[in-house]
Amino acid sequence: MLRATAALTCALALAACSSAPYREPPQREASAPAQSPGPARPGGYYKDDGPGANPPDLDKIPDAQPKREPLHRFANNPYQVFGKDYVPLRVAGSFRERGIASWYGRRYNGQKTSSGEIYDMYAMTAAHPTLPIPSYARVTNLANGRSVVVRVNDRGPFHSDRVMDLSYVAAYRLGYVQAGSALVEVESLAVDGTQVAAAVAPRAAPAPEAPAPVAAPLPVSTNASGVFLQLGAFSVRDNADLFRAKVYKELAWLNDPIEVSAQGSLFRLQLGPYRTQDDARQMAERIQKELNLRPVLLVR
Repeated sequence: MLRATAALTCALALAACSSAPYREPPQREASAPAQSPGPARPGGYYKDDGPGANPPDLDKIPDAQPKREPLHRFANNPYQVFGKDYVPLRVAGSFRERGIASWYGRRYNGQKTSSGEIYDMYAMTAAHPTLPIPSYARVTNLANGRSVVVRVNDRGPFHSDRVMDLSYVAAYRLGYVQAGSALVEVESLAVDGTQVAAAVAPRAAPAPEAPAPVAAPLPVSTNASGVFLQLGAFSVRDNADLFRAKVYKELAWLNDPIEVSAQGSLFRLQLGPYRTQDDARQMAERIQKELNLRPVLLVR
């Protein structure tokens, strides 16, 4: 395991995500009314982390154009955040992964990224724990098929259930600004913009327990206690993750965590935990009304 010095750890942690290594997920407040994504409808974002007062025409902002650039002198060194060691790649090579992407916007606009560049929420950029800085990647929203090309110039996110933080405009173009997160595929790009990914690459040290086609949320413990709502059960992990992304997309107001629980040969989507069964039933009724889905109440 890497043994970074305290000074190096502190410096890299501070540089990793502008002013701090931890970003809150940009989710809606539960009381905010549902809105269609787009610059003309500000408000309703997590801690007002939405578009500015006079955003540009987001649909006309071009994708990042891959080009040959020297690696940053410091941003690609091993570092540690929250007790976990990360070893950035020096060459993106054959990198591809699937997982949940979030975004960051106005709260961080104008602050320094890990590369020392100023974060611009209206530029096609992204933060990743281990991809080289700078490098380029194609990101595809698996729920709707939309793709963008981004330039990686920042570190993060440092959550076990997320693989990339995109700029506000990149998330807008992918269609998940209001939902806060989406299941995506990240593929490294060569200098000429062609895909070079051929296999899943590790994200951090230590490596994952076993190779998997999807880098997605860790299953909740089968010993976890509380009141949950089960939204479905799937025999294929990808299908569970796709449905999870769909629920967050359709229920933009939903802030409660949806975890994938591996139980036997099935992957179960479970929402919660809730404080009481009455709280869970009220949520179940709202979900059934808006999504035409009747969750199953579980008490463990």
